[in-house]
Amino acid sequence: MDFTQFAKSRKSARGFLDKPVPKELIDDIIETAKWAPSSYNTQTWRVHAVTGDVLDKIRRGNTENTLAGKPHVRDFPYKEEYEGIHRQRQIDVAIQLFEAMGIERHDKEKRMDWMLRGFRQFDAPVSLVLTYDKYLEPAAISQFALGSLAYGIVLAAWERGLGCVINGQGIMQSDVVREHAEIPDDESIMICIAMGYPDDSFPANAVRSDRADNSDFVRYRGF
Repeated sequence: MDFTQFAKSRKSARGFLDKPVPKELIDDIIETAKWAPSSYNTQTWRVHAVTGDVLDKIRRGNTENTLAGKPHVRDFPYKEEYEGIHRQRQIDVAIQLFEAMGIERHDKEKRMDWMLRGFRQFDAPVSLVLTYDKYLEPAAISQFALGSLAYGIVLAAWERGLGCVINGQGIMQSDVVREHAEIPDDESIMICIAMGYPDDSFPANAVRSDRADNSDFVRYRGF
């Protein structure tokens, strides 16, 4: 398969088999992904891979805090509400997922359970927590580098038969993640990636999000 076909074949996985992922396989994925570009080759990323009891404690803490109404906390400023076409795309993929899962608009219980899946890292057997050193703030360039690494990770995982979903909800109770993953105070938590062997029987795993036409976001001049 050429890269174009491979890149288009990738999709997010939100349901996983109860099957451990070997540490050696995760290390192999990161070994491939680390060749992603970074500004001046600074490689300002750090990865904290968690599984087992550690990840279960994060899931439990995230869920308990969320149900208790504790405000979401992230380590850097971010836009909480999308607007315009960005908001519409968010709605469109939510509709796809809810239809696949049979979640009706009025079904508050199922909608809540779906939301909590995100805070449970989608019950994946592995979570990769991506961080960068706090001294790099304001860290737009470092966040770009971590985005490059994250894309490399999900592609390398897909090539090896693993599914991923880049998951912001999983780190919205950052103090919980920091405590149980033993992340130093001088690092900022940016994002996490839920990873595991996809469960092909899980309906949402059949969902493939759309992409805009190039003409919607590309401008050519002087060609």
